[in-house]
Amino acid sequence: MNIIDEYDIIVVGAGHAGCEAAAAAANLGVKTLLITMDMTKFAQMSCNPAIGGIAKGQIVREIDALGGLTGIVTDMTSIQFRMLNKSKGPAMWSPRSQCDRSQFSLVWRQQLEKIPNLYFWQDTVKSVIVENGKAVGVETVFGVQFRCSKVVLTAGTFLNGLMHVGDRSYKGGRIGEISADTLSGYLLKEGVEVSRMKTGTPARIDGRTIDFSKMQEQKGDVDIVGFSYLNHDLSKLPQMSCFISYTNPQVHDELRKGFDRSPLFNGTIKSIGPRYCPSVETKIVTFADKDSHPVFLEPEGNNTCEYYLNGFSSSLPFEVQYAAIRLIPGLENCKIFRPGYAIEYDYFDPTQLHHTLESKVVKNVYFAGQVNGTTGYEEAACQGLIAGINAALSFHEKPDFTLSRNDAYIGVLIDDLVTKGVDEPYRMFTSRSEFRILLRQDNADERLTEKSHEIGLASNHRYETYKNKQKHVEEILQFCETYSCSMNKINPYIESKGGKPMTQGNKLANVVLRPEVSLTELTDVFPFLSKYTKIELESAEIKLKYQGYIDRENNLADKLLRLDYVTIPDGFDFSKFKSISTEARQKLQRIQPTTIGQASRIPGVSPADINTILVALGR
Repeated sequence: MNIIDEYDIIVVGAGHAGCEAAAAAANLGVKTLLITMDMTKFAQMSCNPAIGGIAKGQIVREIDALGGLTGIVTDMTSIQFRMLNKSKGPAMWSPRSQCDRSQFSLVWRQQLEKIPNLYFWQDTVKSVIVENGKAVGVETVFGVQFRCSKVVLTAGTFLNGLMHVGDRSYKGGRIGEISADTLSGYLLKEGVEVSRMKTGTPARIDGRTIDFSKMQEQKGDVDIVGFSYLNHDLSKLPQMSCFISYTNPQVHDELRKGFDRSPLFNGTIKSIGPRYCPSVETKIVTFADKDSHPVFLEPEGNNTCEYYLNGFSSSLPFEVQYAAIRLIPGLENCKIFRPGYAIEYDYFDPTQLHHTLESKVVKNVYFAGQVNGTTGYEEAACQGLIAGINAALSFHEKPDFTLSRNDAYIGVLIDDLVTKGVDEPYRMFTSRSEFRILLRQDNADERLTEKSHEIGLASNHRYETYKNKQKHVEEILQFCETYSCSMNKINPYIESKGGKPMTQGNKLANVVLRPEVSLTELTDVFPFLSKYTKIELESAEIKLKYQGYIDRENNLADKLLRLDYVTIPDGFDFSKFKSISTEARQKLQRIQPTTIGQASRIPGVSPADINTILVALGR
């Protein structure tokens, strides 16, 4: 074996998790090596060319607030930005961007190559080298060994990846790319639990053969906000539209012709796929009463005619997919670049992880991304960020960095993984959080930037930008709370919005409580407000309109998370408590929760079980 170099941290895989992990570790001052099979595909968008969406957009804002790069790269490569759910309350507002797929990967590479301490190697990792229960390096298929103190494993769908199109199956981690077939086997020998999951992707369409006149155009926002809290330039790329069409009974009948050859229905695929993002064949079986389903044509970039057919994931035979797609309005004469396919891959039981994402089984190995049973670029990226941070902090012998459930959606995601485990690919939804009004997309910097600055990841520039925004928001709030607003000044605006005019003067703060009133629209009425940005005005408005809800949720968080401060000693023997149910005893012993709060969130553990443990701890 050839040991050609030593590093502090090695990151395996350069997907969304790996890129964030490598960037975080290197930016925290450790010598980091990023190993990838293909250096032309950093943070490759394997599925749709978009970042963000409901809950996912909040996660990207949190990554950015912590000093990660996903939001910055997205803003630089966006070809359409939309703030979703603006008709609902601010807890549901979610940013989403279509990106230029090739530019996204290229800009990620450029960002990574600018980071000191970060190095690259193109190869496939064969195994993690473990000595005395600790990772000490990796070995590649080239026969090269790299020694290190920490390993962050972010192999995505490449671990024993097996792709399916109809009755054809072949190995690969992504279409046209090889799989990694030995790594999970080595970890299995070390005691890491390995299981299988499945995901899929739709066909790609030649945009030159699409009749967009038969589809509904979906334009982006005119007023583009972007993801990053930094004051940086947004995308200079030409903005593009998406388009909506619909399936119909004829499409469904054509798809049914291939059901007998579907790997989903004939037993070829044995693993579990994402319930909330089903294949089109699953949709027409599960929702048999529906005559149509929407499909979205999403552009892959400015310099390509390729379109992504969102909502039409499939592993049916190619000819069945092709015939069915050409029955969709606007796609009657379309050509396909490649068919949809399903992919099965190995993942590791996330209940074998600490909240730092370090393995409980093999010390100094951190797992992040789809190897933990999640799905989605954003879910992967945030895990990579946390794993990279903790690997670097551990190397420097500094305290762990973890986020609670009321700190961030990232905290919710990781706590769900390590406490509850997964029985299907995990995707973040706003409904997974108990504290949605606290975890908004607009206030991620308030929640997280100071925490990250304290550990040295969020830069001084980012921290000063955050503090400056907070200063401006406070100035706006003070103005609203002290300014007496006359009827003559505000009533024309209120009436123009369909509101009932005021009958007496009032403080502007009370006027803003009206549902039809928006601070961002009052800059002409009150010139003092015109010097502030839309983001600052929206932040102040949310605080005014929703302060009661925010206070109530903060109080609830304090109560619910109080048990998270009651720690459980390492190696606590739950098996000795015969008064606890067998199911709870077994789960507690296997997961080894570190706090009473975490123990209480394990499925099958009852309040009575928690009381028994509290008594045993002298509480």
